[in-house]
Amino acid sequence: MTKTLTFNELRDIKDRLPDGSIRTIADEMGISVETVRNYFGGYNYKDGRSCGLHIEPGPDGGIVTLDDSTILDRAIQMLEN
Repeated sequence: MTKTLTFNELRDIKDRLPDGSIRTIADEMGISVETVRNYFGGYNYKDGRSCGLHIEPGPDGGIVTLDDSTILDRAIQMLEN
């Protein structure tokens, strides 16, 4: 399912995750750690792959559209626990 939010909101979620969460999400989903980092705005496409993150310039860092919210949903779930 697609999800739209600001880039600053996406980065805030990433920044609030407990240490080791990026690796946990990567392991659970069978993807590389760099791919999860790319999902949260990173840009290491040598070791990670693109993950359906589209950014349009605008306020609050721009508007981000995620093709698939699975990683975001898992990150939010981790923050709620």
